[in-house]
Amino acid sequence: MSDEVRGWLSPKAVAAEAGVSQEFDLSQCVREPIHLLGGVQSYGALIAARPHDAVVDTVSRNTDELLGRAAAELVGRPVTELIGEDQWALVLESVEAAAGLEGPAVVSAPASGDSATALTPGDAAASPGGPAVSGVLALSLESADGRVRPFDVTVHRVAGLLVLEFEPRAADGPFVFQNFYPRVRRALHRLQGAADVTECCAAAVREVQALTGYDRVVAYRFDGADGPGQVIAEARNEGREPWLGLWFPATDVPPQARRLYARNWIRVIGDVDDATVGLLPELREGTGEPLDLSGSILRTVSGYHLEYLRNIGVASSMSVSLLHDGELWGLIACHGDEPKRLTPEVRAACEFFGIALSLQLAAVAEREQADELSGYRSALATLLARLSAQAPDDLMGPVQGLAELLHADGAVLLRGMGTPTAGDPLPAGLRGLLERLADSAPVGEVWSSDRVPELLGLEPADAQAQGVPAGLLFLPFNRDGDLLAWWRHELPAPREWAADPARPVRTGPGGERLTPRGSSAVHRATVRGRSAPWTPAQRVVAGELWREVSGLLSGRLAARNAELARTNEDLDSFAHAAAHDLKEPLRGISNAAAFIVEDAGAVLDATSLRRLTTVRRLAERMDGLLDSLLHFSLLGQVGLEQELLSLDEVVDDALLVAGDRLAEQGVTLVRPAPLPRLRADRARLREVLENLFVNAAKYAADDAEGERRVWVEAASVTEPGGEAGREVTAVVVRDNGIGIPPDQHEDVLQLFRRLHRREERGGGSGVGLAVVKRIVERHGGRLWLESPATAPDGSRPQGGGPGTAVWFTLGGAVEER
Repeated sequence: MSDEVRGWLSPKAVAAEAGVSQEFDLSQCVREPIHLLGGVQSYGALIAARPHDAVVDTVSRNTDELLGRAAAELVGRPVTELIGEDQWALVLESVEAAAGLEGPAVVSAPASGDSATALTPGDAAASPGGPAVSGVLALSLESADGRVRPFDVTVHRVAGLLVLEFEPRAADGPFVFQNFYPRVRRALHRLQGAADVTECCAAAVREVQALTGYDRVVAYRFDGADGPGQVIAEARNEGREPWLGLWFPATDVPPQARRLYARNWIRVIGDVDDATVGLLPELREGTGEPLDLSGSILRTVSGYHLEYLRNIGVASSMSVSLLHDGELWGLIACHGDEPKRLTPEVRAACEFFGIALSLQLAAVAEREQADELSGYRSALATLLARLSAQAPDDLMGPVQGLAELLHADGAVLLRGMGTPTAGDPLPAGLRGLLERLADSAPVGEVWSSDRVPELLGLEPADAQAQGVPAGLLFLPFNRDGDLLAWWRHELPAPREWAADPARPVRTGPGGERLTPRGSSAVHRATVRGRSAPWTPAQRVVAGELWREVSGLLSGRLAARNAELARTNEDLDSFAHAAAHDLKEPLRGISNAAAFIVEDAGAVLDATSLRRLTTVRRLAERMDGLLDSLLHFSLLGQVGLEQELLSLDEVVDDALLVAGDRLAEQGVTLVRPAPLPRLRADRARLREVLENLFVNAAKYAADDAEGERRVWVEAASVTEPGGEAGREVTAVVVRDNGIGIPPDQHEDVLQLFRRLHRREERGGGSGVGLAVVKRIVERHGGRLWLESPATAPDGSRPQGGGPGTAVWFTLGGAVEER
């Protein structure tokens, strides 16, 4: 079986079809080029000619019987030798009038000396209530014995050719469409009175049966572009089995047939036992393929389809396409117990009716959607009124009704690590599924499915075990994974099938492989793994709620940022004032303790002296911490004086302070390449480097662990949490020292946090990296740590310890050296 079939059928259908005992591969049906079958139905004849010189390119092999000229005599000769210059001019005129309109151009015969006019599906769609023309070009051919034979001719363009399809005119003479139109108009009025889609289709099948006389007419609606179909309306003569409500497997209408239905409004089979008439030549010169008959009225049909029709006892048929938004929505399928030939005028009327029905179905659907949307918007307004003064997370309150808004079983708002929910408990596998789906979902666009397990390739039982819901609808707020989602549980749906959908092929009467259909052989099955479908109105109201919540989040975020900015300013001012005001009392305490020791040390006992010494040492320690706090708070208050700097020069400046510490610890500074120029505040950038160099000296590896080094480099990297694929130039100071455990990377960036006791590793207040981070952020940059450290090229330093790399950006432009 081909991959094409495997990709189209469900896994169950693939397995069942593979188990059929006959040597029948359904992929033959799927691959069959039904527009290139190279034949026509025998009741008509076809001639394809070049429009610029009228030379015949392709003809059907029955022209001798129908048109009085052998096919071989016509190919390569001007078609005007058959129909005359005047009638060829009429053909060209009709095609010119129909230029730019979709569908085959069908033209009316001149009546009472009037000029010919053209009717196409575009005309019918544009003015369904206006006067209609007959849609037939009346041509006549004179035989060798002088008899004049009238024909109805339909014309269309394909591959640079004009295709003329000749049908002998009925014995009762030319058809006058103006006499037939009142019946069509009455039928259209009945359609306009329909309240819903089902009622509209029920009226349509009755009218089409009355227009055509077929024994059974059904309206057939597809479940999705590639899904099965259900009979939703039926008109039938007595003695026929009812099909109303039955589902037919997707295999009944393979993909290429659906594509042709979407291109052509009508397809007629006059006699399923008709002997197909071939074309001459069979393959066109230059293309190596048969003439494309996609737009042909006489086009023969697949032998598989004819076999299917015979198996259900049908001798003739007609299908009228029903389209919605340019997509195939369904069909009106007509079946006759006897061969039936429809005149071009009746076909035109049915085509016109199909277009009008498609428009009416769209209007009914839009009206139903508008009514549904109005109800949802009312519920949304109530929900938003309660929410206006609350936080977005309050959407999930039990009284808010968020899940009920879309008739869902539950809802969830993913924001950071929070997952507030409404309705039923969150399914176990839903969060992970949402995170995967949101990676590729556009921000603000609705993603929805009523068959999530099927999309994931899961059986319903497996999906249930993994906590995957059957239905899901969500909208991402941003690229960070924040989103709003609704889910629905499985809703098993019983269906009555005209054939087992898991066995699209099996033995029929006389050895045929396509299954006979009928209510006497109904196969009852339950569709699993699907939820109730999400309606267009629900998708619209979900999008409207997303916009409201996005605005609320943006407004609250802006207000919160402003509040945080004010708070930070207040904290900086408070820290500065507190540090400044506390220094003087602490200095007094320290001095008082010193004076007591100096003046009364001889008479104090050892314990008192030790305590006074401790007081003095702690006061000095506190004074040092206050100095650090003063400096840290000033960083948030003092403006930056940014300029374009040479990073090499700033490194040299930093070494004037930190160079001695590095030398004391035997740490060598390495600059593998010239450093770039960047925009920054010189004093603050020097302070960053001084702190990082001093840390490299403090936390150098033990002597026995190899050469001690610290590297300064610039490299293009993707920031952690930054936009995928977007690189920035960052500065990295890395060493081969003792490193920082990964679980303490965040801690060491906090104020007064140290990895070791105060007296270890050269002491310190634990402010250095906090100051570095503050300066980087003041520049609009970011800072992150990496330990064990690796070089920008991915290599690890030789010798020493695991090391630490401090990466930072400064938010400004960087120029190469």
